[in-house]
Amino acid sequence: MDSSREKITLNVGGVRHETFPSILQAFPGTKLCRLTEPQAANIFDYDSNTKEFFFDRSPQLFGAVLNYYRTRNLHCPGDTCRSTFEEELAFWEISHVPVAPCCWWKVTNTESQQAEGPLCDERSEADSHSLPVPMERRNLSWRVRQQPKIWALFEKPFSSLPAKCLAVVSLLFNIGIIIVFEEKSRAQIHHRYPLPIHDDLENETHHEIRGAFYQSANNFLYLELFCILWFTFEFSMRLTFCPDKKKFLTNPLNITDFLSLFPVYIELFLTGHINSMLSLLSWLGFFRALYMVKLLKTLRLLETPLMLRILPITFQFILKEVFILMMVFSFEVLFFGALCYHADLQSPEAHFGGLIDSFYWAVVTLTTVGYGDMVAVSPFGKAIACCTAICGILTIIIPLPIFLIKFQGYYATAVLKEKMKSNKRSN
Repeated sequence: MDSSREKITLNVGGVRHETFPSILQAFPGTKLCRLTEPQAANIFDYDSNTKEFFFDRSPQLFGAVLNYYRTRNLHCPGDTCRSTFEEELAFWEISHVPVAPCCWWKVTNTESQQAEGPLCDERSEADSHSLPVPMERRNLSWRVRQQPKIWALFEKPFSSLPAKCLAVVSLLFNIGIIIVFEEKSRAQIHHRYPLPIHDDLENETHHEIRGAFYQSANNFLYLELFCILWFTFEFSMRLTFCPDKKKFLTNPLNITDFLSLFPVYIELFLTGHINSMLSLLSWLGFFRALYMVKLLKTLRLLETPLMLRILPITFQFILKEVFILMMVFSFEVLFFGALCYHADLQSPEAHFGGLIDSFYWAVVTLTTVGYGDMVAVSPFGKAIACCTAICGILTIIIPLPIFLIKFQGYYATAVLKEKMKSNKRSN
């Protein structure tokens, strides 16, 4: 092996590879580089008859490793996850090597495979909760025996015909309470009333409009109560028979269901005193807006699209990028808002009453919304406004490829797993 032109033969997983020592010496300190040393035959598994080194490794992955020595560019095989490829690199003592740009999407695929594991298994795991418990022990309590059936009745519409009918009934109540909410908002009118004021100096009485009062719509309130009673019963049953109460109570949709139950009960409790608590009435209206969120449960009547299942997982893995984006955006709001405020400070027609107004203007301009209620009036302020709009466009456009690449990786992995599952069912 002293000659630089003498070939070295490697038998990796039954596949023979031939290369020159100069190729293997490209990265000193690695296992392949040590094969060119004189004592390599005593250290490694060397067959003197065939004059080859044997390694029981994947020949396909080794092809990528050997290609790295030849081209100085590391490419990840398309059908290999990153963790397996990293283990192969560790075996050959290759560390801290960046993947070639053309293979970045494969690295993203690896993360998506790890993330997509619980995503694809979520439905099967959830279905397992809805299966009846084997009746091997007759001394089990009634609740233990019936818990999976009742949970499936309220949570799994496709588990049985009664469950599907119950889901349709719940959907009708959802639609009904939204209609009641909309009609009730028309009936509940805030009237400004005239208050007579007597002027002693001019001996005249005039009317000054002050205050407001709330007109209660009892008919709609009772209809809303009827719907809420159904949702209260449904939530109580689901909470009682859910297999994992911690997971149930931390689910955003379940939290929404819980918070939307209170406005009607609070308003009924304050009947006759609501006019003195108009601010509380506004807050109750905010919580009543959660009725719209309950419509998301209609997706249970359909097979959730694969894209919608991937979106939450994608968001989890881009939290770091989103945080950095929000930091940059916050800096731009503070910087451009302060600049434009001081640029228009001496102008008599300035629209900014303070820094808070300028920050609001910066948010509207950076997001390219541009309401037009506040604008820069001075020439220098207009120049700053142009720079603000351009930076806002760049801030929105630049991160999009990162999000798109990750989403494509997750989606490709999910589609592949769905095909594998369908093939297993067909077989």
